[in-house]
Amino acid sequence: MATLVRQGKVRDVYDLGEHYLMVASDRISAFDWVIPTMIPDKGRVLTQISKFWFEHFDVPHHLVSTDVHSVELPAGLNADELDGRTMIVKKCEVVPIECVVRGYLVGSGWKDYNNSGSVCGIDLPAGLSNCAKFPQPLFTPATKEESGHDENISFERMVEIVGQDVSDELKQRSLEIYEGGRDFAAKKGIILADTKFEWGWHNGELILIDEVLTPDSSRFWPADQYAEGQDQPSFDKQFVREHLSATEWDKNSVPPELPQEVVDNTRAKYIEAFERLTDSEFKWK
Repeated sequence: MATLVRQGKVRDVYDLGEHYLMVASDRISAFDWVIPTMIPDKGRVLTQISKFWFEHFDVPHHLVSTDVHSVELPAGLNADELDGRTMIVKKCEVVPIECVVRGYLVGSGWKDYNNSGSVCGIDLPAGLSNCAKFPQPLFTPATKEESGHDENISFERMVEIVGQDVSDELKQRSLEIYEGGRDFAAKKGIILADTKFEWGWHNGELILIDEVLTPDSSRFWPADQYAEGQDQPSFDKQFVREHLSATEWDKNSVPPELPQEVVDNTRAKYIEAFERLTDSEFKWK
């Protein structure tokens, strides 16, 4: 019988013996807290977008199947509830590095730049604006943390952790996938501002794992609304963050429930990202 081996902010992972069962829930997190309110179908959107990209890229990956009916399910779960939000994946030894690729100066990179004039040890020209586009994407690794934010590190620190050869390979492959996803998304009117990849060892080979180019692991911006020097509208949890920031919540205690309007708007943005990227209508029974 499958056992729960890990519960993250969004995903639950069960041990099936030969494989893992990864279930993307409808939980949503913000400011390092899991919000009490669910976003209906969010887990299905994340799973279906990852499936789309795994099939799109010619890259070794961990996805075996999304057919939840092909495995014996953990006690207390049923196929109808898991349908569409489940990936059966290869067991891997996870590389302990988040492989972050940035095409624009935003988020923690923008904060880092304002403090030091650099991003993860990479010196940048003075006078750059918020959300400025880089001439070439930057590879800026981070450590994987079980709780709280991942910690940005230099490439040299990554080499100390996983070695030169692995670091060089993951940098090259991560940049290639980002650039392929960026160019594909651009044709759909979407800017892929940045993203993070996870990799794992399987039978001596480095393969792509976890989720790929989803609104949870990436910043997607509508290209027709992009304007340098200001925050951008995005296809992710923007409505959640903005709502919580406008409340009296101190970000150090259990978050409040979300109003229905925020839930509906957030769900719609996730679905819009899926439909624009895949040219498919999101339907679920």
